[in-house]
Amino acid sequence: MRLINLIPVGTKIDFMRFRKMAAVVSLALCIGSAALFLFKGLNYGIDFEGGILIEIRTAQAADMADLRRVVNGLGLGQVELQEFGKNTDVLIRIERQPGDATAQNVAVEKVKTALGGAVSFRRTEFVGPKVSSELVEAGITAVLLALGAMLMYIWFRFEWQFGVGAVVALAHDVIMTIGIFSLLGLEFNLTTVAAILTIAGYSINDTVVVYDRVRENLRKFKTMPLNDLINLSLNDTLSRTLLTSITTLIALLILFFFGGEVIKGFSFGMIWGVLVGTYSSIFIASPLLIYMSLRRSIFDDEDETEGSPAPGAP
Repeated sequence: MRLINLIPVGTKIDFMRFRKMAAVVSLALCIGSAALFLFKGLNYGIDFEGGILIEIRTAQAADMADLRRVVNGLGLGQVELQEFGKNTDVLIRIERQPGDATAQNVAVEKVKTALGGAVSFRRTEFVGPKVSSELVEAGITAVLLALGAMLMYIWFRFEWQFGVGAVVALAHDVIMTIGIFSLLGLEFNLTTVAAILTIAGYSINDTVVVYDRVRENLRKFKTMPLNDLINLSLNDTLSRTLLTSITTLIALLILFFFGGEVIKGFSFGMIWGVLVGTYSSIFIASPLLIYMSLRRSIFDDEDETEGSPAPGAP
């Protein structure tokens, strides 16, 4: 059976030719993202701002569209509705109302009056500023710990230059994701943090594939200029990179358009992350090996012929 290659065998795209332009563009976008975060900020969701949680149960399968219409019409600000467990169980999140506990209770009474006896109210909770600040701290800690652990793994698995390159690319992806959420005013909540961590895992996987091919080619081609060797490695893995990205994007686009409001922010973050993660693996992580003067001496113990594949290699 004949295999169809997405990228023709022997493709020789000069990616490193664009590395300086890519570095300037990425630096400008990262600075812009940081400026948006500092001056415009993020549209924090109830998880981070605090608010009201109301759990209800309907007699029959919940009509989410009708429930959302009724609750949104109460003028209580940001409202989220989410099915969980059975299709009769719904969790309503309402942003924290201005004022003290009395204002929160007034909002709850408005919801109960609007929904009437058609539903049963099973639980009502208030997420205060203290809890929300703890969630912010936990989210930042989770991202930083993930980046640190990945740095240590790549450093142990390869060399320190690879570790630094991978973490810089990951930081680039995280900053760009925060920037796009700030620019578009999309809600930033715990599911967004989950998306960022997933993006980090996806991006590091793509970067490791490229780095593994770079290391393999460093052992095969002792005298090939590093610039050409990285181009060769990127072209070798390009088909795999594009196939993985395209198939992942297909699934994410279906989630984005048909998955409902609850996971729209998560799926958008993942779509953006796949695009920027693929870009950073090629134009951020790989060129950094050149800028950091990757040492070839670590591969001198391989008994290979200069400029030709190692013995036994295909």
